Amino acid sequence: MKFCWLDVRGVGDRREAIVEEAVHQRVAGIVSDDPAVLESLPPTVRKVLFREDGQMPEHLGGADIVVLAEEAHDVARRAAQGDTGVEFARYVEVVDADTLERACTAARTERWTVVRFADPTKIPLEIVLAAASGAEGSVITVSGGVEEAEIIFGVLEHGSDGVMMAPREVGDATKLQAAAQERQDDLDLVELEVTRITHVGMGERACVDTCTYFREDEGILVGSHSKGMILCVSETHPLPYMPTRPFRVNAGAIMSYTLSKNGRTNYLSELKAGSKVLAVDIKGQTRVAVVGRVKIESRPMLMVDAVAPNGATVNLILQDDWHVRVLGPGGTVLNSTELKPGDKVLGYLPVEDRHVGYPIDEFCLEQ
Repeated sequence: MKFCWLDVRGVGDRREAIVEEAVHQRVAGIVSDDPAVLESLPPTVRKVLFREDGQMPEHLGGADIVVLAEEAHDVARRAAQGDTGVEFARYVEVVDADTLERACTAARTERWTVVRFADPTKIPLEIVLAAASGAEGSVITVSGGVEEAEIIFGVLEHGSDGVMMAPREVGDATKLQAAAQERQDDLDLVELEVTRITHVGMGERACVDTCTYFREDEGILVGSHSKGMILCVSETHPLPYMPTRPFRVNAGAIMSYTLSKNGRTNYLSELKAGSKVLAVDIKGQTRVAVVGRVKIESRPMLMVDAVAPNGATVNLILQDDWHVRVLGPGGTVLNSTELKPGDKVLGYLPVEDRHVGYPIDEFCLEQ
């Protein structure tokens, strides 16, 4: 679970509003150099006292964690031995090979390590995270903004345990917390029974090319209606007349819905480079995939109708060609042109109607 520390040391007269927002968003920690600021915080947030000057104040303001630079860290921790009410974090600013090594050592041995990197490259962070692999402590990386925090949380796939960021304005705490909770919920897939296959003629279909490789049991969910989708597999599996393209899903007709992050839907026609879609495997496990390109071309189209165990009907229109495939139970790869009534495919049944892609509780009839 990723977490956020909000650094309010330099926010001036906006501090009260920013702290109120951070507490409401359940940000993990508030960072200040003033013990009095920490005293007013509720017990639901971790109180972090950060003194870059290395001086331990006589009064800690009920701090849960005291962050100190290396030269003061060990002395302060020894002085506080026996005081079980406070923990200490080692602060390292990485500017060269020597400080990078010290950051790696701290990440392996300390309960808390706060690291600031002088250069914009993320390679030093990769090295620190690799050094900390298997360690019990937490690495908190200083970020210059929300966009950088999103990158930090994804470095080496594992990412930093936490991010410390100084907000520029009210609203940044909400954005930062959303970045920390980027992981998508798993979905409850169902087995759908095919009821009819129809050749419907020409139309435009969209191939969604992503910036990631899909696994053999992964694809994206696509459907003509927002309340029923079928799991379309990527071109990961070998084909007789063309090379595999494991980054691609030949997804369906341009008006079709697909799932993106945070439960939102998008039309295939509106996806473009930089958009995000939800990669889904046969167990319903999900991850966000960045779109690198969408290819829209005229092709013969095939319509698949199916029914769910609860009686809900699902429709999918996709390219009428043997190499376009969907996934069945157990990861069975099914050529769309060979589907027939009675076959089983995997699908998903969202319960909400949609307004500009967002889930909403309202009456909406799709047919």
